[in-house]
Amino acid sequence: MSPHQRPWTGGQVTERARCVLAPNPGHMTLEGTNTWVVRAPGGDRSVVIDPGPLDEGHLAAVLAAAGPVAAVLVTHRHHDHTEGAAAFAAMASCVVRAADPEQCIGAEPLDDGEVVSVAGVGLEVVATPGHTTDSVCLLLPADRQLFTGDTVLGRGTAVVTHPDGTLATYLASLDRLRGLVASGPVTGLLPGHGPPVTDAGAVLEHYVTHRLERLEQVRAALAAGDTTAREVVARVYADIDEVLWPAAEMSVAAQLDYLERGRPAPR
Repeated sequence: MSPHQRPWTGGQVTERARCVLAPNPGHMTLEGTNTWVVRAPGGDRSVVIDPGPLDEGHLAAVLAAAGPVAAVLVTHRHHDHTEGAAAFAAMASCVVRAADPEQCIGAEPLDDGEVVSVAGVGLEVVATPGHTTDSVCLLLPADRQLFTGDTVLGRGTAVVTHPDGTLATYLASLDRLRGLVASGPVTGLLPGHGPPVTDAGAVLEHYVTHRLERLEQVRAALAAGDTTAREVVARVYADIDEVLWPAAEMSVAAQLDYLERGRPAPR
């Protein structure tokens, strides 16, 4: 984190969206997992997005912020977003829905394009595979915000968790999100980690540029004689903390797979 950046602490972000920050900070989770509570002004029920870790105090805080809950929605299967889902659903007497059927409790999986409507709030499901195969974003048209899970973070860039995630699908998902910004429904991003993104278009452009630059760096590493993801990481990511190398290795593996399949350089 830059010394000029204030730590993200959560709280009310838009008229309908409030973040309850989970106490699981780390290199990959930044200040912690963002659990989002979505509720219409004057609404009698909430939707909770990504309950986060199985932490009794955190889940109690989410329930206190949410009041009666109609449903939990999950952006993707990673445990820092889903570990507390079953316990929270029991506490709130609600269902859990996700694109991955194994994450669902008492309800059907989420479908791309579906609108989940609860007490005056509509959330549109936007399939965005790439970080994982089951990754989705959730569009809140009333506030022109998009809940992005780990597809786009509030700080830094996301990991493509190969072999579950793939670079081709991730790039396609970024293009889809750029389209939502260009056509008007989205102005801001509410990520799974880190602070809200107020300039969605600029951040998405940076994500695409970053991926293309990394892809060219991987090509150069291969030309220099590197043959494994670990060797590429040691060359390309030499300037970052080695604690992040395992995550970088997943993204490099995704890039190597992309190149092995003969994918053209994305535009």
